[in-house]
Amino acid sequence: MHEPQTSLFPNRTITELVEDIENLTREIQELYCFDDIPWIIGVSWGKDSTTVLQLIWNAIATLPLEKRRKTIYVITTDTMVENPIVSCWVQKCIVQLKNAAQKQEMPIQPYLLHPSYNATFWGCLIGKGYPAPRPSFRWCTDRMKINPVNNFIRNLVRTHGETIVVLGIRKAESIQRATIMKKYEQNRVRERLSPNVRLLNSLVYTPIEDWRTDEIWLYLMQWENPWGGNNQDLFALYRGATADNECPLVVDTSTPSCGDSRLGCWVCTMVSRDKSMEAMIQNDEEKEWLQPLLDIRNELGIEDDRDKRDFRRIYGKVELFGKEKIEPIPGPYTKKWREYWLKRVLEAQVQVRNTAPDEYKNITLITPEELSEIRRIWLEEKHEFDDSLPKIYEEVTGETYQDTRLVVDNHFLGSDEWDILADICQDDTMHLELMAKLLDTERQFYAKSQRKGIYQDLEKCFESSSRQKDDAIENAHLQRNLKMSSESGDIDEFKAHLNQENNERQQPVKQPTKEDTTNKQLSLSWANLKYPSQQEEE
Repeated sequence: MHEPQTSLFPNRTITELVEDIENLTREIQELYCFDDIPWIIGVSWGKDSTTVLQLIWNAIATLPLEKRRKTIYVITTDTMVENPIVSCWVQKCIVQLKNAAQKQEMPIQPYLLHPSYNATFWGCLIGKGYPAPRPSFRWCTDRMKINPVNNFIRNLVRTHGETIVVLGIRKAESIQRATIMKKYEQNRVRERLSPNVRLLNSLVYTPIEDWRTDEIWLYLMQWENPWGGNNQDLFALYRGATADNECPLVVDTSTPSCGDSRLGCWVCTMVSRDKSMEAMIQNDEEKEWLQPLLDIRNELGIEDDRDKRDFRRIYGKVELFGKEKIEPIPGPYTKKWREYWLKRVLEAQVQVRNTAPDEYKNITLITPEELSEIRRIWLEEKHEFDDSLPKIYEEVTGETYQDTRLVVDNHFLGSDEWDILADICQDDTMHLELMAKLLDTERQFYAKSQRKGIYQDLEKCFESSSRQKDDAIENAHLQRNLKMSSESGDIDEFKAHLNQENNERQQPVKQPTKEDTTNKQLSLSWANLKYPSQQEEE
């Protein structure tokens, strides 16, 4: 992403930059001392947020101790799928910041935020089956980044009434960012303070909004890091994530900068390629252990993944889209592929632990808490009572799976019963799914003191899983045609579609004879299947 070449970002001399820094220092001090509203600095520990934090630290550090009375909360969101190199960098920076703040009596408190375990990347993708994020279905950002931050801010608002959120966003990042920030400027309540569009009683302060990338690096290289960090290491991190392994400090826009390097989630499929991780592996032999992560990311990034996904949406209904060619909207990953992705991630975790340098030996790609949540989803929401997660974990890692939560053992249904049911249904996956849902729904209600709602839940099983794929899609087309003909007022077409629907419902069903019923009951009873009679064995 290149900086927009507009008159909004003219080249400034070193003297002008120094003057701007001095003005910003006074501005920060005045805003800080003006009221008791707490500050929240959102940092990723990249170049922009580090610049903002350093500017604020230096400004507050020059105030007398009696004026450093207002807490500044420094928050970082760990999505739990951050590039491991960056994740270790972030953890190191947080420790340095915390220690230096205590030693220098700075009113700064760092916090590392995480998404809830029912909203993590692997919980959603492997557990629920969400497909890899795409521009049309970007489910990851809100769950993994925005919600943890918003929850933190809301808690402070409840306590203090309002907050000021300080961000290192800049207009020079892109033309789109410049347009959005310009729009927010029109609603400012005070100079540099814009309303937070997501949260009430929260203002946004953007001190480096007019800075260029070269000015960011110039500041970081020429002004010493006040909490004991090393900005040269940050520079090297960006340089290592640049394809040509070069990252010159620039003083004019004709020279390329490493500021375009992207450091984020290693699973991100919102971009066509993860150029930063590719560059890290290419530029440094000691980072070749990252290759298994890049392989998984590239496999997730395949655009046409229909063969891996259900033909229904996650709630079991077929939905259609398209103009010329009307097709079903592909749904979540199927059971087979959810189990496949779990195996791939565990294999990568084992591999990197064996090949990574000592400082990364204990790397965790998927946490025990995430594994527990995935297991719960598969058992309780997907009704997959074969409980395959412990078996997959033990096969890949060679270790016994220990669930972090107390799980009540299922004494009624397990892998043996699942295998029997799968053998009965053979290749009829919908029949297997329906029977599994019905049986497990009954099991879930069995332990309850009241069975209120069981009929509604059983009905939902039939609604979502009773039709074969072709029949379900054909029915969705019929319902769509009925709706469209009704909206268009074409009575003849509506009647034709309605008659088609009635004819399908009135298809004669072959009634089984008494002999058929008896034989079926004999052959498909649980007792006969698990413990065949002597006559059947012969």
